Amino acid sequence: MDQATIRHRLHALRERRGMTQTDLSSALGFNDRQTLSDIELGKRSVSPAELVKAAGLLGVDVGYFTDPLELAGEARFSWRQSADSADCLEAFEATAGRWIATYRHLGRMRGTPVNSSLTRVGLTIKSSFEDAGAEGDAIARALGLGDVPALTLASVLEEKHDTLVLFADTVAGVSGAACQFGPLNAIIINRGEAEGRRSFDMAHEVFHLATWHEMPPRHIEGDTRVSGNYRRVEQLADNFASGLLMPRQAVLDWIAGHPVPNDQAELPVWIKHAASHFHVSGQAFKWRLVGLGVLGKAAAGRVDDGLIRMECGNAPLPPLFSRRFMETLGWGIQEGQLSVRRAAEVVGTTLDELGDIFAAHGLKTPFDL
Repeated sequence: MDQATIRHRLHALRERRGMTQTDLSSALGFNDRQTLSDIELGKRSVSPAELVKAAGLLGVDVGYFTDPLELAGEARFSWRQSADSADCLEAFEATAGRWIATYRHLGRMRGTPVNSSLTRVGLTIKSSFEDAGAEGDAIARALGLGDVPALTLASVLEEKHDTLVLFADTVAGVSGAACQFGPLNAIIINRGEAEGRRSFDMAHEVFHLATWHEMPPRHIEGDTRVSGNYRRVEQLADNFASGLLMPRQAVLDWIAGHPVPNDQAELPVWIKHAASHFHVSGQAFKWRLVGLGVLGKAAAGRVDDGLIRMECGNAPLPPLFSRRFMETLGWGIQEGQLSVRRAAEVVGTTLDELGDIFAAHGLKTPFDL
């Protein structure tokens, strides 16, 4: 591992631990703060002995600074978390970081693209919600997502735009996340959520990845202490997601073949049928109708959300991670870039479970069980 990565990780971890350069310099036995400053600025190399001592002081294994399968503060995450506590999030972020770092490392070894090419969108904090919805609609067309974008969004993001999409079993309260790791974009989706919620979360995270420079998202979106500007960014993201998943023309074409019922009592069943077609929640489709002027706000307000809640039943969960991620992991195992046990450690499974994930994606298991 190069010195640039080591110093970057050292700097990021020091700040995360709330230590000043003076604090850590003193603990390391340096004569003054300038020595550590020179290390963090790349003017001086850190010795192996100094690195071991720093690891002990900062509470990590020395491999934290040198392991290419660790993100170690190099990425920016934004989590959709409904729970009030973030106690478990730091550990899970480290786990998710290993997935993304492993993908990047093996991609580099393999010579495959690890540079995401998702187009930025022309929205700002002052954009209207209508503009956000229209931009989502336009992005759906630009990406060639078809009439039911929820069915193709994940595969198009991965295969055409090198944006990693991972379905995972997240910690409680987390529905999804966006991650920027240098030129690599990644989206994490809680596969245990209802299908409509998974679709909406993915489209919501696309907004954040496409507007990160203009409107950087919060590390935790569920933080109730955020300013009005951040709340507005999230509302823009939701309207963008609505337009992306339910493009205006696709919705109007569907309605042409399935007219809106005149009887208010029949409306909930009709909305659920339409939402099922677009693979979104009933509530999301109801408010998309309002945005398109198909349904008035008063009429929408009379539709009980409980009556349009989609039935999950025994619908199968999407396989863990993604086919592209598992293909890359399999290549690493076959080519000796990654041991089977290290691969299982990265994804947090037993060897048998790792084999099951390959099979779930229709891939040959690259090792003997």
